[in-house]
Amino acid sequence: MIEVKNLTFSYMKDKQALHGLNFTVEDGEIFGFLGPNGSGKSTTQKILTGILKAHGGRVSLFGKDLRNTHTQDFFRKIGVLFEFPYLYANLSALDNLHYFSSFYPKEQLRDAEELLDELEFKKDFRRKPVSSYSKGMRQRVSMARALISNPKLLFLDEPTSGLDPTGAVLFRRIIEKERRKGTTIFITTHNMLDADLLCDRVAFISNGNIVALDTPRNLKEQNSNHSIIIDYLYQGRHEEQTIEAAELKSGIPFPYDELIRVHSQEPTLEDIFIRYTGRRLP
Repeated sequence: MIEVKNLTFSYMKDKQALHGLNFTVEDGEIFGFLGPNGSGKSTTQKILTGILKAHGGRVSLFGKDLRNTHTQDFFRKIGVLFEFPYLYANLSALDNLHYFSSFYPKEQLRDAEELLDELEFKKDFRRKPVSSYSKGMRQRVSMARALISNPKLLFLDEPTSGLDPTGAVLFRRIIEKERRKGTTIFITTHNMLDADLLCDRVAFISNGNIVALDTPRNLKEQNSNHSIIIDYLYQGRHEEQTIEAAELKSGIPFPYDELIRVHSQEPTLEDIFIRYTGRRLP
């Protein structure tokens, strides 16, 4: 679906933003592209969606070189959720969706009302202007805008930004549903929980270079110190010991009366993000 070879990009002669990126995204995959602010992730997404041109290297989408695919047919195949909602503030949710729908063939479109129902958008706000919406409401309309054309390739930039926990769970469920339909999804985010729960593979980008690329599970296993923390009771006292995982093969190597908790010290995806990029999340 997406193939990137030696991708470079410079905003000015002395300011190179991307330094030869190489990665692929398979059909039907959810691919996470993660990095700190200024790392090059937004630049990469803008190139993939055709917003930025004059890049170096080769980028192909749908099996065709990106330089030759900036056609109406290409843009009809992709959907984009921008980090900052791109909506007309004086129009309502339905007016926005009907306007953006006018760029696509009718047989390709989803029903706007049904899509807003799926996104649990309040019925009494659907005909009110976007300017009266909260950030979370605007995010729901923006997601509807990205999905209205039934895209084959979906770009999501910080998809759960501005949503409460219930809204974030809903968005993850919708993203998973899109994947089950066969949609390929490219996510850029700071939210490591989204990346861990949703992505088949993730790439960490730092200073314009990809510094790690693998499944979340493999990255956590590769960066684990393979130690286990055991909380237990012994002779009326609460104790805690840290042992190597391999020591458990022959049983717990110390006396105890009752086990309270056994858990690994596997790093989180955020721990690994910091390790590879040297930057904490904002």
